[in-house]
Amino acid sequence: MEIEITLPEEIAVMTLPGMAFFPQALLPLHIFEPRYRQMLSDALDTHRLFAVAGLDMAKLGKAFEPAYRIATVGVVRACQKREDGTSNLLLQGITRVEFTEVAAEEPYRRARIRPLASMPGASDEENERQRAKLSRLLSTRLRLSGEGSQDMAKFLRGVDDPETFVDLAAFNFCGDSRLKQRLLETLDVHARMELLSGWARREVDALRLRKKLQGPLADDDVANN
Repeated sequence: MEIEITLPEEIAVMTLPGMAFFPQALLPLHIFEPRYRQMLSDALDTHRLFAVAGLDMAKLGKAFEPAYRIATVGVVRACQKREDGTSNLLLQGITRVEFTEVAAEEPYRRARIRPLASMPGASDEENERQRAKLSRLLSTRLRLSGEGSQDMAKFLRGVDDPETFVDLAAFNFCGDSRLKQRLLETLDVHARMELLSGWARREVDALRLRKKLQGPLADDDVANN
């Protein structure tokens, strides 16, 4: 799943609230703002790359659309321009980056970047054990909650690379945006899997407790218990 792409030193940045975009993940986007229409046009005319960063709500009001320092650069895999000038596209994440400096805000934000590489954090054997443990936890959570994509869960079972596995799992199954940003910023793959495993374990324990307290009542009748 590795993609050989040379990153420019400076790249366009889209900021989105509650978003933590990960390498290898697929992100559908609807582009409608004039600044982002221009950004997309420029990207398609050149390298087809731009970064998607989460909006740092803690700094909101202190700066214009404050972005988290760590984000992911993606490549436009497919794009359909509509008659009204808007576009629908599919962006695939390729690598984590750190924003080192904002180069410009007009007509859209552009930032200088530094690529970030992950480190294993443990032996291949230990990372495989942790990946298998995380896979089981996610499967149990999906079974208990009924939430999430069965197709994605099936796909992930065939992903052997721990880094790709944890990034796709975090993007597709974790609903905690702050934790997802922390996972994005964690370059140690083993530590990243442990963090997501901790979240999945808490989710499983909470779902099991809810099922126990609910008893035989249907979900719509829980208030009657």
